[in-house]
Amino acid sequence: MDRTAKIEPEKPLSKRILLGVTGGIAAYKAAELCRALVKAGHTVEVAMTDAAQRFITPLTFQALSGEAVLTSQWAAGTHHGMDHIAAARRAELILVAPASADFLARLAHGHADDVLATLCLARTAPLAVAPAMNTAMWHAPATRRNIERLRADGVWILGPDAGELACGETGPGRMLDVPEILAALPGILGQGVLAGRRVLVTAGPTLEPIDPVRAITNLSSGKMGYAVARAAAEAGATVCLVSGPTCLPAPAGVRRIDVRSALDMRDAVLAEVADADVFIAVAAVADYRPAQAAPHKIKKTAGTLTLDLVRNPDILAEVAARDAPPLCVGFAAETGDLLAHGREKMARKKVPLLVANLAQDTLGQDDAALVLIDAAGEHPLARADKLTQARRLIRHIATLLP
Repeated sequence: MDRTAKIEPEKPLSKRILLGVTGGIAAYKAAELCRALVKAGHTVEVAMTDAAQRFITPLTFQALSGEAVLTSQWAAGTHHGMDHIAAARRAELILVAPASADFLARLAHGHADDVLATLCLARTAPLAVAPAMNTAMWHAPATRRNIERLRADGVWILGPDAGELACGETGPGRMLDVPEILAALPGILGQGVLAGRRVLVTAGPTLEPIDPVRAITNLSSGKMGYAVARAAAEAGATVCLVSGPTCLPAPAGVRRIDVRSALDMRDAVLAEVADADVFIAVAAVADYRPAQAAPHKIKKTAGTLTLDLVRNPDILAEVAARDAPPLCVGFAAETGDLLAHGREKMARKKVPLLVANLAQDTLGQDDAALVLIDAAGEHPLARADKLTQARRLIRHIATLLP
């Protein structure tokens, strides 16, 4: 099949989803989410905490889902008083939206003190949570620890989004909008456009040592590469992320290899690329490195300091030149003449897809405007947050795969 031919992703199969609702003003979004899941063909069963019922009634979810709503593990039922355990066994996905700070804390510590926490602890299905809380609560050290614990336990963390909150403050803490949650589900359920594919991603800067305390690096934050890795995992791929130095947590379900220099990154990529179907080179790899790093700190003197620099290997071009390369995707951060430089880099590195952006508008930012360049032409992506752009890129990559 011609790699430029457009292919339509398969329609996701219907699943039985247990929707958990916790206390918070974002509970109204859970009603919209329930309706959207049912409309998409899924069977939805809802479990609510006591706090959730102060914001929205079980009757609302019963009407929207067509199923009885679980509100207590003490309720008599048809499964020897164990309806909550039976529900956990029926579910093919447990999705908690919104997930309050309190619920995330209890989940991270394995509590089973209400029907929803018990369901999550007794699950055999994947678990995803969509946090929703005040910005200060999201940034609190305890919440950060709980989120990292949940990531380590294999829980999918969906969001939160940033924006104006119900309390009037602005910042991260908003529950993801329903379309964003729906976009993440196919990958979690193994039905994404990259299901069964192996994707290798590089991200972040490289750090080229001058001496034991100094190095040549750049302003890359790694945010775009991490977003691409997350989007690929959401699309069902098995993802390996080779990352230069960043402060970012590894996305859920992504295997991360930490490196420092360009040579380290090259070694890690070459060790992994043979199994990859797609290689996405997002990292801002330093073009040059000191020819010889000093073994001790270079002392300041009255004179000038001259560094002898040598070229670093071109990792993307090397992978693209292999006998049977994966689908290679390059990134070009330019400061002007975006399309001309992008086209030239695409031809020089011999890759089928290149993502171009203006460095001054992108490096370190949470959003970006991109242009996808391939054999069919240029495809501008209007400015949006980097995860949205990453999801758009992954959908485009899927159309290029044989």
